[in-house]
Amino acid sequence: MVELIWDGKYDKNGKRVAPVRIALPFQTVETVNESAQQRQHTFDLFSTGRDPEWRNRLIWGDRKYVLPALLDEFAGKVDLVYIDPPFATGADFSFQAQVGDEEFTKEPSIIEEKAYRDMLGRGIDSYLQWLYETFLLLNELLCENGAIVVHIGSNVNHVTRQIMDDVFGANNFVNQIIWKRSDAHSDIGQGAKHLGRVHDVLMLYAKSSGTQTWNMQYTPLPTSTVEQWYRHIEEATGRRYNKADVTGPGGATKGNPVYEWKGITRAWRYSYESMTQLEHQNKLVYSKSGMVYQKRYLDEGKGVSLQDLWTDINMVRGIHKDGESVDYPTQKPEILLERIINLLTNSGDLVLDCFCGSGTTAAVAEKLGRRWITCDLGRFAIHTARKRLLAIEGVKPFVVQNLGKYERQVWQAAEFGESAEARLRAYRTFILDLYHAEPYEGHVWLHGMKAGRLVHVGTVDAPIAQSDVTQIAAEFRRAIGIGANAPKVAGIDVLGWDFALDANETIRQTAQAAGIDIRFVRIPREVLEKKAVEQGDIQFFELAALAVEVWTVKRAVSITLTDFMVPPDDVPQEVIQAVKKWEAWIDYWAVDWNFREDTFHNQWQSYRTRKDRSLQLNISHEYDEPGEYTIVVKVIDILGNDTTKAITVQIQ
Repeated sequence: MVELIWDGKYDKNGKRVAPVRIALPFQTVETVNESAQQRQHTFDLFSTGRDPEWRNRLIWGDRKYVLPALLDEFAGKVDLVYIDPPFATGADFSFQAQVGDEEFTKEPSIIEEKAYRDMLGRGIDSYLQWLYETFLLLNELLCENGAIVVHIGSNVNHVTRQIMDDVFGANNFVNQIIWKRSDAHSDIGQGAKHLGRVHDVLMLYAKSSGTQTWNMQYTPLPTSTVEQWYRHIEEATGRRYNKADVTGPGGATKGNPVYEWKGITRAWRYSYESMTQLEHQNKLVYSKSGMVYQKRYLDEGKGVSLQDLWTDINMVRGIHKDGESVDYPTQKPEILLERIINLLTNSGDLVLDCFCGSGTTAAVAEKLGRRWITCDLGRFAIHTARKRLLAIEGVKPFVVQNLGKYERQVWQAAEFGESAEARLRAYRTFILDLYHAEPYEGHVWLHGMKAGRLVHVGTVDAPIAQSDVTQIAAEFRRAIGIGANAPKVAGIDVLGWDFALDANETIRQTAQAAGIDIRFVRIPREVLEKKAVEQGDIQFFELAALAVEVWTVKRAVSITLTDFMVPPDDVPQEVIQAVKKWEAWIDYWAVDWNFREDTFHNQWQSYRTRKDRSLQLNISHEYDEPGEYTIVVKVIDILGNDTTKAITVQIQ
C-alpha cells in the first residue's frame, strides 16, 4: 500500500512520532441535575468501595491530554466515535456574544489560538500529524464492533482517508458519505475559478471489518415513486397502496402450492390458509377480470435503504423556527447525528466526541438513550453544551470535568526540573516575570512587588484559601516599614490558579479588616503554552465579584442576586459603556443547596437562551431537616467564565 508521508511523521531515527500518552486523572468540577437522593446513593456506593453509577461526561480540555487520560478506563469500550474536527481552512474559535441588547465578536482565547497554531503551524504537515495522533488514540478507545465517523471538509477528505487507511486499515473502510449541507451559494463570486462547494464528507470506518454494529436506516420514497407505484388509494382509510402479484414465481415446479381461488386455478405465492387470512384482513383486491392482487401499503414499507449520498438534511440556520440553532458557527443538525448514532449503535452504547462544539453529539446521544463522553478546548463550547443538555426534558445527571492541577503538575516538572525546591523557585520567578513584577526575596508568603504592591504566587496544585490569606497578611504586617525594600502601599496581589469558593468576598473581608487592600488575580491557563508565552500573549484578570442576599424562615431559604462585577476581559469598550444593568453580564447561574466539600452539584439553574434572554434573579428552597448547610452559588458570565460564592445558613 502506498504510504502518505509528511514532515514530522517520523523522527530523526526513522520512528513514527507517537502522540502524548500522559495518563492524567480527571477532576470533577460540577455534577449537573443530580437529585439529593441520587447524590446520597453515590456517597453510599463510594463509602462501601463500590463503583458509583455511570455519569455522562462533559470535559473541558485539549484532546491531546483528554484522550490519553480516557485510555485507562475506556480502551476498547467506545462503541462509536463521531468527530467534526477543524477542516484546516483558516477558521478560528471566535463566537458571537451578547450583553443585554449589544452583540460583539468574542475573539478566540490564547489557548484556542495556540491549539490552532499547533494544528496549522507548519501548514498541511502539522495538520496531518495532528489528525494522525488523534486517530491513533481513538482507535485504541474503540471496541471490536465499534465504528468511527470523521466529518471533514472536501478540501482535506483525500488526505484524511489516506491517514485513516494507515491507522484503521484500508480493509476496514466502510463508506465515504457525501452530505449536501447547503443549496447553491455565492462562494463562487465573479472571477472565481471553482464550482460551488456545497458538501461535506463523512468517512466511516469499522474497528474490525464487517463486525460493526449495523442498524440499517431508511429514507422516504421519492414523491415521483410514490405517485407512480402507490397510485391506488383505499377509499375507507385513504391509505396508499400498490397491487402486488400473488402468483407463485416459477409455478408448481418451484414448489408453489396450486389450488383454485375465486374461480382461478394457479400456482400461488401463499398457501390457501394464508390467502384466506389476507382476505379477512382486507388485503386482497381484484381486477375487473377477477384476478387477485395483494395490497402493499405505502405506510407499511420502511422506505429506501440508506445510500452514501445524503441530500435530505439541511444545515442549521439561525432562522429555524424549531429553536435548534444556538448561534454556534460550526453547529451540525441534530437529525444528521440521529442518523449516524441510530445506524451504528444500540441503546446504552457509548458515544465519544472529542470536538464537542455546541454539544450536538451529546444532546442527540442523550435523547436516544446512549451514554456519551464529549470534550472541547473552548470554555464557551463547554458552557454552550451544558445549557443545551439542561434544556433536554428528563436529562440524566452528568458531570463537568477537567484535568486541572494534574496537567499543571506535569507542566511544572517538565519546565522547571525534578528538584522540588528549585522547581518551585523557578516557577515563581516565571510567573512573576509574566506578571511584570520584581522578585521580593527573604519571605515565605510574599514573592514579588509590582507598582508598590506586594505579590503572592499560588502553587499549581492548591486553591487560594482563607488560611493562605491569613499567612500572607501576617507576613505583610511584619514586612511593612522594615528595610529599604519594605512595601510602601498596603496592597497585595494574590495570584492563583484556583480560589476557594468565597475568596472574592469572605477572604477579601478578612484582609480589609487587617487594613490591607487585597486583589485576587487568576493565573491564566495560557501560561502552560510555550508559544503563547513567547509571543507575549499572557493576560492576567481579576476575579469577578458576586453579591447575594439570603433570607431564612424556619426551613425555607431564599437567595437573590444583587450585584455582579466582571473584569472587561476581551469586551469592546463601546459594549461595556452600553451595558446599563449588572445582570446583563450573567448568562447562567446555579445553586448547590447542600455543598459537602466534594464537588459542586447543580440542583437548580436559570440561564438565557437564544429565544428567551430573561434571567430569574431569585430562588427559594425548603430543607427537609434542620441543621447547618453550606449553599454554593455559581455564576457563569457571557464569556463562559465562572464565579462562585459560598454561604452558610442555619435552618431551624
